[in-house]
Amino acid sequence: MSTYDVVVVGGRVAGASTALLLARAGLSVALVDRGQRGSDTLSTHALMRAGVLQLSRWGVLDDLRAAGTPAVRRTVFHHADGEDLAVTIRPRGAVDALYAPRRHLLDRLLVEAAEDAGVHVLHEATVTSLRRDPDGRVTGVVGRTSTGARVDLAAGLTVGADGIRSRVAEQVGATTTWRGRTSSAVLYRYVDDPGADAYEWTYGAGAAAGVIPTDDGASCVFVSTTPIRMRRLRRLGVERAVAELLAAAGPAAVERVRDLPPVSSVRGWAGVPGFVRRSSGPGWALVGDAGYFKDPITSHGITDALRDAELLATEVLAAHRGDLAEEAALARYQQTRERLSRRLLDTTERVAAYDWDAPGIRTLLLRLSAAMADEVEHLESLAPAGAAS
Repeated sequence: MSTYDVVVVGGRVAGASTALLLARAGLSVALVDRGQRGSDTLSTHALMRAGVLQLSRWGVLDDLRAAGTPAVRRTVFHHADGEDLAVTIRPRGAVDALYAPRRHLLDRLLVEAAEDAGVHVLHEATVTSLRRDPDGRVTGVVGRTSTGARVDLAAGLTVGADGIRSRVAEQVGATTTWRGRTSSAVLYRYVDDPGADAYEWTYGAGAAAGVIPTDDGASCVFVSTTPIRMRRLRRLGVERAVAELLAAAGPAAVERVRDLPPVSSVRGWAGVPGFVRRSSGPGWALVGDAGYFKDPITSHGITDALRDAELLATEVLAAHRGDLAEEAALARYQQTRERLSRRLLDTTERVAAYDWDAPGIRTLLLRLSAAMADEVEHLESLAPAGAAS
């Protein structure tokens, strides 16, 4: 058995970032992930300003740029009434542009930064149960590697960063404190689109589409609608479904992707309503989608994960220093996360209903922008929990 201050379960954005920040602050940390190092995952990729700010503060943004991730300098919105809006991404502080890295790149860079900070990383290792003391406090994890070797890690705090179907959340009995009613079903594919420098969002008749420039001269193209409509369209075939939803989103979406050759097959997401879980208890905490999930239609999931990693790390370190009790520190983490997330969550819930008209979606997008501005302001006010050394 090995002993650490913190063990983090899940090595994607939220988990790797949390481990990185805690290790840079001097804690001993283990990071356990069931996936292979450098593996990909389904994603819309788009980072918002708060996410780029975090990567810059932690010294990871330069590595993304060096890997060739293109700078996104405009956001373009197309609406069903023909009104288009182009917004220039104005440099502010450490944020010179937006970025949308492929996940096999972003996740790997965060894990490597965590390793550089001293985190013990175990890939292809599955957590099967939690360790507990006689009082029921979580004291670490038990699991197996892909070769069958036993993993036994003791820790003062166990962090579940293992996604919407979190094993840690299940085993601690984390209650759901809020659950949404709407969700998006999404189809994604990559297309050859060199030189693209704008996020483009199109909102039409009960459907939306997006084009997001990412690595290797490609863009991620998605179409989305309600799960009921998507199931009906997919019975016609996936290519027909994509074409129908592009047309429903509007002529701007059809024209934008016309003649762009696919470089991947179509992948799908069936849709899961958003939720908020109680995110801490004796010896445990949840971060990322394990604790709080909202629909991907607003492309804010990665930014959420980067933000919440710092919110959690800040409070874990406060407890470790003795500034306040662990229970109070973790409660403050959840309160801050929910304060920053409430408008984002409520607005995303409305967008994912797909019942808006053009004026309605413009109003919702303005609300979303205001909520994101509040988020950036809060993060800029923090002393970085794990600035690049």
